[in-house]
Amino acid sequence: MAKPILVLAEQLRGGISDITYEMLGAGRAVAQALGVPLEAVLLGSRASQLASSLGAADKVFVADNPELDLAAPETVAELVKGLIEKTGAGIVLVGCTNVSLGIGSILAARSQMPLVNFCRAIKVDGGALICTSQLFGGKILSDVKLADGRGIIGVYPGAFPVEQGRTDRTPPIEAIEVPVQPAKIKFKQYIEPETGDVDITKQNVLVAVGRGIQTQDNVQLAEELAQALGGAVCASRPVIDQGWLPLTRQVGKSGMTVKPRVYLAFGISGAPEHWEGMQNSQCIIAINTDPKAPIFDGAHYGAVTDAVELLPILTEKVKTRKG
Repeated sequence: MAKPILVLAEQLRGGISDITYEMLGAGRAVAQALGVPLEAVLLGSRASQLASSLGAADKVFVADNPELDLAAPETVAELVKGLIEKTGAGIVLVGCTNVSLGIGSILAARSQMPLVNFCRAIKVDGGALICTSQLFGGKILSDVKLADGRGIIGVYPGAFPVEQGRTDRTPPIEAIEVPVQPAKIKFKQYIEPETGDVDITKQNVLVAVGRGIQTQDNVQLAEELAQALGGAVCASRPVIDQGWLPLTRQVGKSGMTVKPRVYLAFGISGAPEHWEGMQNSQCIIAINTDPKAPIFDGAHYGAVTDAVELLPILTEKVKTRKG
């Protein structure tokens, strides 16, 4: 009997997270290649209602229980382990997010299945799966082979297209009753962070500034270019630490993850912590005075020049081009 693929769907604050649709799209491609069913499981309040949007799956298991809202990793891992035993699932996709942090490793240990974490690509090789795992903030990509097509895969957010997991189809839904064991850790409250003036994760064009911008006054040069391009200004951590821009504009491991159509990096060296937050941008243009700056290793286009000198020139060119 073909072993199904199981996706651990995520919900946060009453909505399905994008990582769920990423995993459904990736899971559907693998399921078709292997000729196996794709199933999903959704936990927590309103799970029955939200499950109707998971039509990329052939079946969705729901445990509509408020006690499972952001439940402890060991609680979720035990529940999913039971589903693996029930369905015979060979592959389980789990998001590498704050919501699902720790679930994959606990589940792998309890189910005696191998774990591939921070996966950003999956391909089928006969009956095996080749998973590309991102290490050290993307500095190393390692191909891991699941020879028997069996394992837990932690999916890196932003690695797969969200649109491929969305569909108007309503899937069959099966309610499951599961005992919820008391956990040592319990979610109490979600504290909403301060709202910024701009949501940089929604922008198509970002003008990013780093230490090479030199002074706070020069941030205005980036603002003028961003306005001309119809985008927004963001920054690396050194600029935020100086207080030149609010924390909501920070890109990187300790800030926001963005993937605009165009990312212009002015005076940013390209440390792994920053690269991790913007590496999935469709087009990366780097400007730095140091020709050996790491940002050039991953940029699509680059210029070795002073960011402060180039910014007003680019702004004028854009305004002229737009008439």
